[in-house]
Amino acid sequence: MTSQDDKKQQIVGILKEKALLKQKVYDNTFESFSIVKDILKNFARDINGSLGGVDGRIRLEYTDRSNFDAQIKVAGDILLFSMHSNIFQFDREHPAWKTPYIQKNKFNAYSGIINIYNFLADSFRYSRLDDLGYLIARIFINHEKQYFVEGKRQMGMLFTNYGSEEINRNSLQLIISTAVQYSMEFDLLVPPYDTVKIATVGQAEAKIQHSRVITGKRLGFQFNSDDVLLGNSHDT
Repeated sequence: MTSQDDKKQQIVGILKEKALLKQKVYDNTFESFSIVKDILKNFARDINGSLGGVDGRIRLEYTDRSNFDAQIKVAGDILLFSMHSNIFQFDREHPAWKTPYIQKNKFNAYSGIINIYNFLADSFRYSRLDDLGYLIARIFINHEKQYFVEGKRQMGMLFTNYGSEEINRNSLQLIISTAVQYSMEFDLLVPPYDTVKIATVGQAEAKIQHSRVITGKRLGFQFNSDDVLLGNSHDT
């Protein structure tokens, strides 16, 4: 039986190895998210400066929501950037395990995550809490600041080979500008007739358009798992 001292030594070893590693991953991810916020703020300012005197409703609006959340409103869209406060390891079925970078060192598989969601601005404006938003990309960052991106196939985002490039301001700018462009080209579809043909009196009293119709950009269109690009692919 393992002695109590052995158990203590094992715990100390885990703290020195895995716990320190996760703290480093967190620090790198939080640093990158701070850069994301700065890019979003400057992006909104620069685009607005180029719009001149056009309709003010299409001007970009940046909002710092919290330490882990920021958003940018682009015309009728909102892109929500959200950093998860925890650190994750890829599940054993994830293709990342097949990369030489992770096969060389299993600790390279621990990552922080920054998610990018696309919502309709009206969903927030009118408090349509049942409306849908979509994860259009997520950024993985590890203890060496190596990164890769998973995103929707339609996004056409450029991807780096995991383990060959550190995340930096330029790469984050590219990810953000691509996400904004994608969300603007990702249109709202008319909901299928059968999903909205019946309403209750209560729904009518609560205003049909706000309570009955669950609005999302691909209502009636299912995102499939094979519609996701992983970090080492350049397909569109």
